[in-house]
Amino acid sequence: MENTTINGIHHITAIAGNAKRNYDFYTKVLGLKLVKKTVNFDDPETYHFYYGDKQGTPGTILTFFPWEGITAGRRGARQATEIGYSVPEGSFDFWINRFEKHNVIYNKPAEKFGEQYLTFLDPDGLKFELIASKTPDNRLPWETDEVKAENATKGFHNITITTNKMQPTADILTNVFGYKLLEQHVNRYRFVTDAVENANIVDLVEVPGEAAGHVAGGSVHHVAFRVKNDEVLMQYREKIAALGLHITDKIDRNYFYSLYFREPGGVLFEIATDNPGFAVDEPVEELGSHLKLPAQYEQYRSKLETTLPKLD
Repeated sequence: MENTTINGIHHITAIAGNAKRNYDFYTKVLGLKLVKKTVNFDDPETYHFYYGDKQGTPGTILTFFPWEGITAGRRGARQATEIGYSVPEGSFDFWINRFEKHNVIYNKPAEKFGEQYLTFLDPDGLKFELIASKTPDNRLPWETDEVKAENATKGFHNITITTNKMQPTADILTNVFGYKLLEQHVNRYRFVTDAVENANIVDLVEVPGEAAGHVAGGSVHHVAFRVKNDEVLMQYREKIAALGLHITDKIDRNYFYSLYFREPGGVLFEIATDNPGFAVDEPVEELGSHLKLPAQYEQYRSKLETTLPKLD
C-alpha cells in the first residue's frame, strides 16, 4: 500500500429505515460483523452502524444511518447506485438459497467485465452485487455460524456510479485520485487503482438522459476513499480546492479524520484516514458490543440508551 495515494475505498455510507431490521439483515442474513454502534454526530437520537470484518479494516466498512420512517429513495443519475462485494467463486448457490430462505429480492447471476455477479436488494431497496472477482482476494472474511469463509463476503469489490456525463467524474478519479481506465463495455467504464489489491474499482455508467436519483431510504449517502493519515488527507484537500471545488475542513469522526466534497457528477465523496481506527475506544474482541458516544453526547448517555431503538 502506498503512503501518499488514495488507497481504494475506505467505507460506503447508506441510509436505512428501521434500525433493528437493518441490524438483523446485515449481521444475520449477510453475516457481517457490527464493528461499531454509535450515533449520528449531527443527530444523536439516530444510530450510526458500521459493519465490516473483525478489525473494521478499511475497504470492508459499510455504514448506515437508520432513520425510522424515512421515505424510499429512487435510483438514478448523479448517484452511487450499486455496491459490489467480493465473494469466493462457487458461492452463488449458497447465497441464492439464503436469499430464498430470507425472502431477499435477487436476480439470477449475470456477467460483466469477465466476472460473474449476483444482484440483490436489502430490506430498504439498497442495491448490491456479489462478485466473483477475477483478481485474487486474500482478505480474511468475518464468519458466523451460518456464513462460513468459503461463502462469506470479503469486503468491497467496487462501487458503481450512474452519471449523465462521465468525463468530469473520470477526471477526478484519474487526475486527482490516481485511478486508470481499465476497460470499457458499451456505456460502463471501469477505473482501478493499483495502490491496493482490493476495494480498488470504481465503475462509471454514463446515461445522458437519465433523471437524477433521489437520495433517501435505500440510497448510498456517500463514498469514502482511503488515505494513510491526516497529512496525506490535507494534501488532497489542497488538490481538490485548487480545482475550485468546495471541500470541507478536516472533521474528526472519532475513528478516522474526514474531508467531504461533491464531485462534479453530483455524488458526495469523502476522503478518510486509516488512523486512529475502530479499536481506539474498545478492544478488537469487543468491537460493536457497546454503545460508543462522541464526547459531546456522553452526558446524555442514559437518555440516549432509552430513546435509541432496541436491537434485540
